[in-house]
Amino acid sequence: MKIDAHQHYWQVERGDYDWMPDLATLNRDYGPADLEPALARHGIAGTVLVQAAATVAETEYLLGLAEATPSVKAVVGWIDFEDPGQLDVLKRLARHPKFVGVRPMIQDIPDVGWMLREEVQWAYRALMDLDLTFDALGFPRHLENFHVLLTRYPEMRVVIDHLMKPQIHEQMAGKDAFTDWAAGMIRLAEETGAFCKFSAMITEARDGWTPEDLRPFSDHILQAFGARRVMWGSDWPVVRVFAEYGDWLDVAQGLTDGLSEAERAEVFGGTARRFYRLE
Repeated sequence: MKIDAHQHYWQVERGDYDWMPDLATLNRDYGPADLEPALARHGIAGTVLVQAAATVAETEYLLGLAEATPSVKAVVGWIDFEDPGQLDVLKRLARHPKFVGVRPMIQDIPDVGWMLREEVQWAYRALMDLDLTFDALGFPRHLENFHVLLTRYPEMRVVIDHLMKPQIHEQMAGKDAFTDWAAGMIRLAEETGAFCKFSAMITEARDGWTPEDLRPFSDHILQAFGARRVMWGSDWPVVRVFAEYGDWLDVAQGLTDGLSEAERAEVFGGTARRFYRLE
């Protein structure tokens, strides 16, 4: 059973998508009716719906969509880590059968050390107490601090979003965007229990990419984490800036052509089902 471990829905008029660029492809509403045809065409049995706004209101909106959308198997939401008073909010959200965890938008926070601030530590402890997941969203510059965080809380259930966004377009332009990223990912794979999302590679490659531009990065995470800790995600509709849903799925399947059938089944469904404890 194939699972898309990372996709989004949004309603632009909600007004809380502060990150959204003025691109027609993204700056429009996306809902289940827009994605369902692709899910059916490619045999995707379910998805993990991930927050795209730093508001509890958006998380509640997503949970409402999930209640009405059988294909949405889980929702990764958001709470304000800087407000310990939101513990009650987190406990309330955790009672929803499709709420599985949270994702602070660390990539958008100017302070690279934000995740280690004393005032946000309560949130990690709460996630462990409530047996919820943590989606780690950042860039290669965050690798060292994520290593500190994940080794501090070894029991926390963590998945690294989008391979920690290696800057593949810089590698394509002749710069070395691989060496430091690769070393940091090895440390996370070997010294923590984190999982990794195989997603958003096309977005980080931008224009003019070929599958062979992506392969060193995908090979590295598959070797470092192993198929049972890697899960494929579409990052739809963000992926649409550079490719359509089926294009990225086809490329991802090609990039995993060296795996066994059982390993590919893990990457394209089994890992996500185990990590997020999907039905």
